[in-house]
Amino acid sequence: MRILHLISQTPDFTGSGKYIRDIIGWSEQNGHENFLVAGVQGEFKVPETLVPEDHCIFVQFDGKDLAMPIPGMSDVMPYPSTVFSSLCQADMKMYRQAFKEKIREALEAFRPHILHTHHLWVVSALARSLAPHIPMVATCHGTCLRQHYLCPEVGRAITPDLAKTDRIIALSLDQKEKIMAAIKVDASRIHVIGGGYNAACFFYAPKVFEGTVELLYAGKLSTAKGVPWLLKSLERIKELPFRLHLAGNSTGRELETCLALAQNLGAKAVHHGPLSHEALGALMRRCHVFVLPSFFEGLPLVLMEALASGCRIVTTALPGVREILGAGENPMVRLIPLPELKTIDTPHPKDEEGLEIQLAETLSRVMEAVMHKVEPDLDYIRSAAAPYTWEKIYKKVEAVYTGLVSAG
Repeated sequence: MRILHLISQTPDFTGSGKYIRDIIGWSEQNGHENFLVAGVQGEFKVPETLVPEDHCIFVQFDGKDLAMPIPGMSDVMPYPSTVFSSLCQADMKMYRQAFKEKIREALEAFRPHILHTHHLWVVSALARSLAPHIPMVATCHGTCLRQHYLCPEVGRAITPDLAKTDRIIALSLDQKEKIMAAIKVDASRIHVIGGGYNAACFFYAPKVFEGTVELLYAGKLSTAKGVPWLLKSLERIKELPFRLHLAGNSTGRELETCLALAQNLGAKAVHHGPLSHEALGALMRRCHVFVLPSFFEGLPLVLMEALASGCRIVTTALPGVREILGAGENPMVRLIPLPELKTIDTPHPKDEEGLEIQLAETLSRVMEAVMHKVEPDLDYIRSAAAPYTWEKIYKKVEAVYTGLVSAG
């Protein structure tokens, strides 16, 4: 079948961008023809491994189609971006018009059998209104629900079109409930499938301990991801033999804050910047502990990537995390409960010190476990990671495609 994929931001840079890259790759392997509409920075060059140049149309920001930096589904992105909640009505009108033109162009050129959009937000609503008779699947990545919370007027305006989406892919049961609350869609149209990890990039190799416990964080360097909390926690236990690897990036004040806090750790913190899947997998195989101290996540697939690579996990006990890793602790996973948050991804200031102490104590115990026995629990790794390979996840996605097209 011919599948038109749509995403409002740059593919391959964030979790949703990597998801769409893998969806397209597996669709190609399974004999489908793919076309991509995406929002990109002005100088973006489409990777040869993503789609052919004649099978993509981009809305270009930074002075090309639109003057503004690209609006991100998160308020902090790994590249210069605009915050959706800061857009005025004129900006939003221009944004909608630019995507309308490109979507229409793609529909006429490609004539798809099915649409697969990403994020239950503006571009998905536009696609539904422009192509009401083409079967449409939308994947919710979690950050779009955050935008409904931050931009309620925009959310109310687009909800009628989003509610006409034929099928929605949720990444977790908790997310399914939030989708039903946000856009009032019937539960029977929401499929909980989750995301997959690339088993060719993320796999186990024997761990070696040479006197230093190697810790790793991968993702945006932002407050919502809990990176300042992590860095302050490690300052409390600087005497322990660890080295923290930071893989990822962001921009502006949040990046400056994170890098300044990392400098306080001296040689105990290494900033790698953004890494390819292959490079991140290699780093995960070297590291002993993966830390994700986030205050908000959809389905944090990076946890499965780290687990498949043999890392012990320290993470916050968010609903999506508990769903894939279980609610109870085990030798490979330590969950840190969060207090009631001030906003959807911000703790109350009064709770910050307690959170730092709790994370520091948990990391200390996990480091001690690594020093006592460096090899992880391989039986747990195999059982926990096996359901989340892309091969298995894509079969479920393809079943949604096939059922929807057949029904039409």
